[in-house]
Amino acid sequence: MIRSARIQVPATSANLGPGYDCAGLALSLVDELEADLVASPGLTIDVEGESADSIPRDDTHLVVRSMARGFAEGGQQISGLHLRCRNNIPHGRGLGSSSAAIVGGLVLARELMDDGRAVLTDDCLVRLASELEGHPDNVAPAILGGLTVAWTDEADGASTGRAIRIQPNPRLQPVVAVPSEPLATARARELLPTTVPHSDAAANAGRAALLVPAMTTHLELLLEATRDLLHQDYRRFAYPQSYALVVQLRNAGIPAMISGAGPTVVALGVSDTDLDGLAVQAAVSKSLVASGSASAADFRVEQVAISQHGAKVL
Repeated sequence: MIRSARIQVPATSANLGPGYDCAGLALSLVDELEADLVASPGLTIDVEGESADSIPRDDTHLVVRSMARGFAEGGQQISGLHLRCRNNIPHGRGLGSSSAAIVGGLVLARELMDDGRAVLTDDCLVRLASELEGHPDNVAPAILGGLTVAWTDEADGASTGRAIRIQPNPRLQPVVAVPSEPLATARARELLPTTVPHSDAAANAGRAALLVPAMTTHLELLLEATRDLLHQDYRRFAYPQSYALVVQLRNAGIPAMISGAGPTVVALGVSDTDLDGLAVQAAVSKSLVASGSASAADFRVEQVAISQHGAKVL
């Protein structure tokens, strides 16, 4: 007997402004995953779309590893598996492609294993995905959707990823500018200092606290609430074109920031204003054309929506 599941997992924009390693947003760019548990032992993987030529076709595939971790949580194993991946989330661009794979594997496990929904609750998914990813801010919005705030609970000597979902204002209209060239997260992380000035930490904490009301009930505070002092400036040499774009947009009054570890830029439009999604998209494209260091051909610019559902079964 074949048991099958088909799901959709959203891209995520983490490190949202001042929310380094804690705030994330689910976006409408999605990967589609389909898995069949088959009677014959073995593994077959079909991949199309982003990075299809470089993704492994064995049990090191991140979706397969995550599925196995989910099954193990319920004391079960995978014998025969046929996995199909349609990758739409760009890899190495700061849009959570690895998190989507991890969350996708766990959600497939939840749908396919015995008593999966009872074993792999959302809280459990956040915990397991955080263990696999290393931190919870990217995986949380892929699980819960919307805007999320994540943290690590250090109780009883164990580090446990946790998160809450916050309903973002429906007038928010994100625009992404995705560079043609990737940036490895490890490369971006190694540029960060081990310590920062106390004044910067204090100012960033205030902006991070302001981020939630700005994205929910006080949209007029978005520009101030998305100012970062912990990571973007330190990484500017890793993504000079993206950093210059962020500076140009913010100087024009548009709340813009680096998505994740970069190099994608995300800017927030607000419907029913002069800076709605279409206006912000036009401003991004205009800034790229006018830039002496980047051309519009180096970036793909598009308006996206906020994914309200996180990973979902199709």
